[in-house]
Parts: sequence; C-alpha cells; structure tokens
Amino acid sequence: MAKPAIEIRSNLPTSAARAANVDMKLELVVIPVSDVDRAKEFYGRLGWRLDAEFASGDGLRIIQFTPPGSGGSIIFGKNVTAAAPGSAQGLYLIVSDIEAARAELLGRGVEVSEVFHGGSVSAGTDEPFLFGRVRVSGSDPGHGSYRSFASFRDPDGNGWLLQEVTTRLSGRGLSIDLPTLTELLRETEKRHGEYEPTAPKHHWSSWYAAYIVARENGKTADEAAKDAAFNIEGARDRVPA
Repeated sequence: MAKPAIEIRSNLPTSAARAANVDMKLELVVIPVSDVDRAKEFYGRLGWRLDAEFASGDGLRIIQFTPPGSGGSIIFGKNVTAAAPGSAQGLYLIVSDIEAARAELLGRGVEVSEVFHGGSVSAGTDEPFLFGRVRVSGSDPGHGSYRSFASFRDPDGNGWLLQEVTTRLSGRGLSIDLPTLTELLRETEKRHGEYEPTAPKHHWSSWYAAYIVARENGKTADEAAKDAAFNIEGARDRVPA
C-alpha cells in the first residue's frame, strides 16, 4: 500500500519579519456546545483537568479543560462562540499507545471507534482525518508513527481523533516516550563530551538545555552544538567585567 509522502520542513522563517522569531503557542481551542453542563460532565468524565469556570451577569459562562499532559486546552460555554454546536471536527489528541488510550476511554464510558489506519483511497464518505483517506480497520500494518487512529464524539457531535505517535519527526516537539528521549540525551551527552575539553568552565545543564531545544526546533546536530556553545560562551561574554 502506497503511503503519502511526508515533507519535513525546516524551522526557518519564511520572511525576514521580526515577528517570525516570536514563539506562537497554540493553547486554546473553542468547542461549540448546546448544553454547557452536559459538556462539562462529558469532558470531566474523560479525566481532563478542569482549569477554570466562571460566569458574568451578562449571560457569559466559560469553562476550560486540559487533556492529561497537554500544553493546549479547550474552552466552551454560553455566549462563547456563534459556531453551530458539533461543528468542531478533526480535533487531534496525540497518544503514545493507541490501544491503551482507547481502552481507557471505553472504561470511562465513552463510545470510541475501532482502531483504524488510512487506506489507498483519498476520498470517500468516511469521517475526516489526516490525509482524508478512507479508513481501514486495524492499526497501521507497519506500526508506523502518526499512522494509527481511533475517533470519538462529544454529546454535541464535536469530533475527536486519537493519533498514535511513538517517534516524532525532527522539529515536531519533544516526545515524552522513553526511547526517543533516551536517544536524544545520549546524542547530547556525546556532543557535550566533544565540546567539554576546550570549553570554558560551565554547568553541563546549560549546554544540554540549549542543545536539546535546538534539536527539537529542527536544527541539525552540528547547528545545535553551535547554539549550545554560544549559550555558554555568549553568556560568559555578557557578564560585566
């Protein structure tokens, strides 16, 4: 079965604009619901953290939930959005073990689809998911990262997808799975060992932090080593005499 080509983009800005170098972190997604209390019960039942709930006298009510381990959250409520309830579709939840994640949701009383992967047909009547391909039952035969899914809906019909990611592509953020983190730390240790004999006095954590951030932003090992060295030597040069 032919698989879609994956283009790996660098983290270089597409323009010289200064704003391109400012972090822009997606942290909130608005979910349109018709019954706020029903939605609150559902997302609480998922095991998500209730971050905030407040209301004002003009009829505004806002509730915020965050999935376990997520840097982004959802908000819903009354007079929050004019979007039709249930119109939010293709909302992705990244998991390291698709079967375990599905089993946990089933245990919480949530109706979840079977695990599926993308077929060779790029159109059809299936619910939307990555690449728009027709769903094929079961996990990806090659157990490829990013290629196995399951789906569920909230009471209004807003559509969520579980996507299994076991090894992230370069520059796609730090993966919390143990093998990936171990490999990155070993690489960092090796490159730091090459730098240390000629380096000024420094704490290894400063070098490690700069190197790991650079690698997770899509830079090569050589570029990351230069960034880490600059973090040490640049800081030294900036210290007032």
